[in-house]
Amino acid sequence: MTSVDPGQRSLPSAAEPSLGELVSSATRDLSSLVRQEINLAKVELKREAGNAGKGAGMLGGAGFLGLLALIFLSVAAAHALGRLVNLGTGFLIVGVLYLLVAGVLALLGKKSLSKVGPPGKTIETVKDDISWAKHPTAAPARRH
Repeated sequence: MTSVDPGQRSLPSAAEPSLGELVSSATRDLSSLVRQEINLAKVELKREAGNAGKGAGMLGGAGFLGLLALIFLSVAAAHALGRLVNLGTGFLIVGVLYLLVAGVLALLGKKSLSKVGPPGKTIETVKDDISWAKHPTAAPARRH
């Protein structure tokens, strides 16, 4: 029968990972987490860019129609003052209609742009990740 000297250290078992393996695993997990956060941010920002593009397009349309209105109103005023005939009045009506359409487009564009906001889900998950990094044994607090 062989006895084990109580002062002798036991070697780590093959089932326990080494410090290097733990660091490698943590680095891999952190890298995966960062990639997932970046992908989530890309999806959210793409959606927000679509809203911003639509709003900018409507404001551009409003600017173009405003320019047309200015041209028609200028021509109408010139005809009305110069000749005082129905043709000038017709140009005036067309110019006012373009101006009204430009106003509606401007309001719709402003409303669309006001919907653009920060990537909320990404911010929330990053806050959870930071909380987890500070206290990895605690369960993350879920916000709904």
